[in-house]
Amino acid sequence: MGESGVPTIDLQGFPGQYGKLRRACEEWGCFRLVNHNISLAIMADMKRVVRSLLDLPFDVKKRNLDVISGSGYMAPSQVNPLYEALGLYDMGSSQAVDTFCSQLDASSYQREVIEMYAKAIHGAAKDVARKLAESLGLSGDFFESWVCQFRINKYNFTPETIGSSGVQIHTDSGFLTILQDDENVGGLEVMNPSGAYVAVDPVPGTLLINLGDIAKAWSNGRFRNVQHRVQCKEATIRISIASFLLSLLASNEEVEAPPELVDSEHPRLYVPFTYEDYRKLRLTTKLQAGEALELKRIKS
Repeated sequence: MGESGVPTIDLQGFPGQYGKLRRACEEWGCFRLVNHNISLAIMADMKRVVRSLLDLPFDVKKRNLDVISGSGYMAPSQVNPLYEALGLYDMGSSQAVDTFCSQLDASSYQREVIEMYAKAIHGAAKDVARKLAESLGLSGDFFESWVCQFRINKYNFTPETIGSSGVQIHTDSGFLTILQDDENVGGLEVMNPSGAYVAVDPVPGTLLINLGDIAKAWSNGRFRNVQHRVQCKEATIRISIASFLLSLLASNEEVEAPPELVDSEHPRLYVPFTYEDYRKLRLTTKLQAGEALELKRIKS
């Protein structure tokens, strides 16, 4: 474990890591992933590409249009004035990757890096999700057709903003998030099992996995949807890359716990719902820290 206590999972250590993985998901809702299969060279190249894309003029960045609300360019706002982001919806689709690159006039080199990174991260997201299911004793490919989106983030921290929030407290709405954090600039904080926020300092070459609201619903409440935030620690630019395994958006298939996770001791906690309906619920209620999921809880 690191100084914050966030668990570390060795992707090369399975099957010996299943118990530790389940505890991390139940108690923390996040963990640091080491010995993953994504090359450090691709991670470094992607970081450089991301920085160059986020430095593009506003008129170019705003071409990155939404596929679903919030999936495209996000300019600094009143709620998050220090933050902006570009988004690629459905990184498993070569057409979606091509559209994203075309919107931003990406060079052939930038395209190649983005394509390699998207393929590698998409595979890692599915692999980690399968291992989460297996840690609960389940077998089968529950997540094969689930959409994976990424968002490249820039925090414009200044001397005047030190001590303020870069992004408000929230949970992620999807199943899991793979974060390549800024290896030089900290600021991410997660809520630990006792309810206190602890800093998650960057560890170069590793990835951070956060579980979101869909993971809590799908696991019938076993997994924790971790609340987190970004704090301004120093006057500098902070860059991160977040990839989200969401759920099914292309169909009306509903999110619900597999029957193996429901029994007399673990009654079903949430009504079935589509990710699209849940996403709209979060947007309309402005409940961003997991509270919206309680509106889907079955009333006893």
